[in-house]
Amino acid sequence: MQKNTIILIATALVLVLSAFKVISAEESTQGAEAKSVAWYVANVKEAQAKNQQCHDNPGIQSSPDCENALHALQISFKGGN
Repeated sequence: MQKNTIILIATALVLVLSAFKVISAEESTQGAEAKSVAWYVANVKEAQAKNQQCHDNPGIQSSPDCENALHALQISFKGGN
């Protein structure tokens, strides 16, 4: 009985710590303000680098920064229309 209680407490502790790690990781990525499409159009190399990061990490693909970088690359290579 006591062994099961210790295992249960240890498992709960691991789950709680994992949840805090996920929350802190999300807060750190949300802390930086997204660059504008105009900034990425003026800095195409940075737009390409950000687009590669977004491609490699599906978790951030829908972020404003990723969307702005992709839109800037589309404008740069296809034209404004």
